[in-house]
Amino acid sequence: QVQLVESGGGEVQPGGSLTLSCVVSGFSSGFNLDWYSIGWFRQATGQNHERILCSTINNGVTYYGRFVADRFSVSRDRAKSTVYLQINNLDTEDTAIYHCAPFTDDACSKFAIRTWDEGTQVTVSL
Repeated sequence: QVQLVESGGGEVQPGGSLTLSCVVSGFSSGFNLDWYSIGWFRQATGQNHERILCSTINNGVTYYGRFVADRFSVSRDRAKSTVYLQINNLDTEDTAIYHCAPFTDDACSKFAIRTWDEGTQVTVSL
């Protein structure tokens, strides 16, 4: 079973940047990161999970809602089985727990996620 572990969160001042990591493991024989889309999500306290973007199987990126490419970017390191989310110009509204999840399609729907892991906490404050 594919497993993911997020890291890289922390406390940052407004205007700063962070790069979050999502290490993927547990592939079946013959499979690797290339077989999966990876979705990035976040949940602020008292809010529902928001889908940020989907790094798709064909190396595309789909952004959702108010999340735009000038602040959020994603990259993959196949050798390290890691997907990175870089967030620039952080704002206090970016304070949330950030999660990644694997998908075998390009939709990266949050409704396909049965259980959320603990993610990585990002706190933006002065």
